[in-house]
Order: sequence, then structure tokens, then C-alpha cells
Amino acid sequence: MELDNIDFQILRLLSENSRIQWKDLGQQIHMTGQAVGNRIKKLEDSGVINAYTLLVDEMKLGLIFTAFVIIYMKTANHDSFIRFVQDRNEVLEVHRVSGEGCYHIKIKVKSQDQLNLFLNELLEYGNYSLHLSIKEIKQENPLSAT
Repeated sequence: MELDNIDFQILRLLSENSRIQWKDLGQQIHMTGQAVGNRIKKLEDSGVINAYTLLVDEMKLGLIFTAFVIIYMKTANHDSFIRFVQDRNEVLEVHRVSGEGCYHIKIKVKSQDQLNLFLNELLEYGNYSLHLSIKEIKQENPLSAT
């Protein structure tokens, strides 16, 4: 599906508020609510939109904190490490990187104990350095590159 400027406007507005009414969205881009709904349906059917989500400020709930881990692998065989991180619920992202370390890992944990358990198990694969997030300044917007 080839996207036009209107599709990108719809995606931008939905990324800011996915609960916006089609009629209200249409008013912002000078279209009817029904026309907006038809375009959204095409975006969903083509896989451009594949999910809607809810973002919760977990820090305000007092439940979770974010940490970034740089791991320096002990071996060139990374298969078991990759299986390890793919099976862990607290692991949000893993990136193979150039520069410092072999992988950068973003995790969210509910407690210091959960963090320590994860780090202890991670030692099987290599040494690490840990960086705790103290405040999130900007969250990724998948449409920001467009």
C-alpha cells in the first residue's frame, strides 16, 4: 500500500491519541469521519496499523523501574544468550552493537531483587555494566522517522 500525505496525518494524530473519534480526527484534516474510518480500515488491513496500545506511567504506579545493561560476552557463540534474553519477560529490547560491549539490553523490573536475579543469571554469558534510568525524557514514536 502506498501512503499519501493524508495517511501520514492520520497516523500522526492516532499516534498522539489512538482513542480520538474519527469525526474529531476528520475535522483536523478536513475530511468526514466516515472517510477517515475507511482510510484507517485500509491501514489496518494492509498491516500499516497492526495494534493499538495503552501507555501507563509505571513510575507513578510505583511498580517498575528501567535499567540499561551493556554485556561483554565471554564467548563468540551467542546462541544461548539470545535464547536467554528472548525468554525473559523483563527484557524489552536487545541490540547487537558496535563500540562498547556486545549487546545493549533494556529491561524493566519490579524490584531490586528481580534486578539482582537477572544480573546474576546474566553473568553466565559475560560481564556487564548497569545504568539505571532516573527519568524518561522522550519516548519512541514509530512515526518520528517519517
